[in-house]
Amino acid sequence: MSGKLGIIACAGVLPVLIAEYHPEALCFGLKGVPNDLECDVDVHQIEKIGGLFAAMKDQGVYRVVLAGSLTRPPLNPAEFDPVIMAFAPRLLGALQAGDDALLRRVIAFFEEQGFTMLGAHELVPELTAEAGLHLGPEVSEANAGDITRAQDILAALSPLDVGQGCVVGNGQCLGIETLQGTDALLKFVSETDESSHAKGGVLVKAPKLGQDLRVDMPAIGPKTVQAVKDARLDGIVIEAGRVMILEREKTLSEIEKAGLFLSAQSF
Repeated sequence: MSGKLGIIACAGVLPVLIAEYHPEALCFGLKGVPNDLECDVDVHQIEKIGGLFAAMKDQGVYRVVLAGSLTRPPLNPAEFDPVIMAFAPRLLGALQAGDDALLRRVIAFFEEQGFTMLGAHELVPELTAEAGLHLGPEVSEANAGDITRAQDILAALSPLDVGQGCVVGNGQCLGIETLQGTDALLKFVSETDESSHAKGGVLVKAPKLGQDLRVDMPAIGPKTVQAVKDARLDGIVIEAGRVMILEREKTLSEIEKAGLFLSAQSF
């Protein structure tokens, strides 16, 4: 579908990157959800989502990207407008499910209103890495075994709509990414007693099998690199074409400075 591009901005650097790449885009926000955009942001209350839909259509916006970090906000059903009220049974049911199930219903909701939902990676292609990208030291035999085990763990958890990241060291699973995110996972690993987790291991990031990447593609950035170093790991493996590298130049520079490896692989 043609039409102007609208960015619904949530927290973090991703909406900023998209806005820089597409300066013609119109920017929208959600009440109570922070964003770092410098352009004019038209903010709407989630409980009155019909106002957001109307505002976008009035301005000719029919291509939409929902970008940035968004925790599940508290909703007040007493303030629901008729549009979200009609969606409420599916929304409230999905709130009890995993993130991918919830976001699939959100995408369907927008599409039912006549919008085409796009992924950030479709708008800024260099966000992802091609297979074969490798920085830093070579992957050791021990690393290779840890990578395979982490991939197997993530694949096993995918049907349960859990996990976009896993840390394995010396064959032992040291942690799984859950609702708290990658930073919390790596902090947990860093605090693991050295008698149980000596130096070594990998962080593997990949989407769940069948995951819709338009609104929840996994990502790494400079903070991830520092957290991996603090967790006494050797490096990071990402699925090629399906994990974003935010602040790419800075992230790759930090990888090299930290003496870690980064490997983009086809899973």
